[in-house]
Amino acid sequence: MKRNAMQSLINWKNDPERKPLILRGARQVGKTWLMKEFGQTCYANYVYFNFDEEDELKSIFQANKNPHRIIELLSMISGEKIQPGETLILFDEIQECPEALNTLKYFKEKANQYHVVSAGSLLGTILAQPKSYPVGMVNLLDIFPLTFDEFLEATDPALYTYYDSIQKEQTIEEIFHSRLSEACNYYFIIGGMPECVSSWIKYKDPARISQIQRELIEIYENDFSKHNGKINSGRILLVFRSIVAQLAKPNEKFMYGAVREGGRARDFEEAIEWLVSAGMLNRVYNVSKMEHPLSAFDKLDQFKLFVFDTGLLKHMAGIDNSAILLKSSYQFKGALTENYILQQLQGQFEIAPRYYSDKNSEIDFVLQNGTDIIPVEVKAGEDKSAPSFKRYVAENHPAAALRFSKRGYRKDGDITNLPLYLVCKTRDLL
Repeated sequence: MKRNAMQSLINWKNDPERKPLILRGARQVGKTWLMKEFGQTCYANYVYFNFDEEDELKSIFQANKNPHRIIELLSMISGEKIQPGETLILFDEIQECPEALNTLKYFKEKANQYHVVSAGSLLGTILAQPKSYPVGMVNLLDIFPLTFDEFLEATDPALYTYYDSIQKEQTIEEIFHSRLSEACNYYFIIGGMPECVSSWIKYKDPARISQIQRELIEIYENDFSKHNGKINSGRILLVFRSIVAQLAKPNEKFMYGAVREGGRARDFEEAIEWLVSAGMLNRVYNVSKMEHPLSAFDKLDQFKLFVFDTGLLKHMAGIDNSAILLKSSYQFKGALTENYILQQLQGQFEIAPRYYSDKNSEIDFVLQNGTDIIPVEVKAGEDKSAPSFKRYVAENHPAAALRFSKRGYRKDGDITNLPLYLVCKTRDLL
């Protein structure tokens, strides 16, 4: 399956200021596959070392700080000469060897001609701790589950060709609109986890998808107890399992009391930070003003938490496939759609999306594009009513105002309606 992150890896390879690269992202999003594919397609060869599988590897890094000596020993182990710029050096599960993580700074300082990429489970939680890794000495790249456009290219290449050609203000013929809408419904069910997508391509069996999703959630919940450090794993689990109930509430705002009766911020703050750092949850802050720069107006005590993959959230909520495919209305439809929109917006804009909510109004998402502030309304169906959103647009005349819904691609006055399947192209279509 083609991954958009491959282009970022190629840019990294060609950058004269390149530093050792760390891939961050939740478990099972395809980091190992991506590293090896990059090594295979963009280098003469690559050498791969996994600290989880090869315990004796750790002794090399525990005994040596000199990168040239380390390269010599790694060449001996791999059985081939590691050439600067021609051999890609891959370190997997690097969190199992803190000394190797720390050695990356010596590669930057003394042996930057060697190309080094590393990855591992829960690296985000390790990197979030000060002094635990070489700050400023590495490049970081976040890897997410497949976005809708990657999913479409993998599952229906011919339809993807049409999708890829869609330009700003283009008329989308009804036949393509309905086929893309159907593909989008499939994505809600399957999600973007590589194992789910490849299983769908191979077997077209929804029961298999459901089983993979159940197993993935079990893997993640087991991780909470294994890698939590000083943070109470029971609290991490409580927060994670509360997400469906949190998003089912009318305003979706995260409430500590919904995790456990009488729960307070001090009980669960660290657990939330851990889940966000691990890439398991996406946090969206409420802003007190919809003005540039957005982050200056964050209300740090008011936020929503979404799951990093929409297919996993759909499984956690126990939504039946027929509810999604047959356009029926159900309690969780809006929350699932917002989760999907946020997942596709990840990384499109330099500033992460926010939302706006006060006593009188609510805007689902707020985007910052350069100095422009863009309000976003999310509709799970074809409904157009959105009084807060329309009032904001009428009073403030933003450079763009976006409504994501099941309706076609068109302008309604100052509001641009984008079908749900076009969210990956948001930035290009502005």
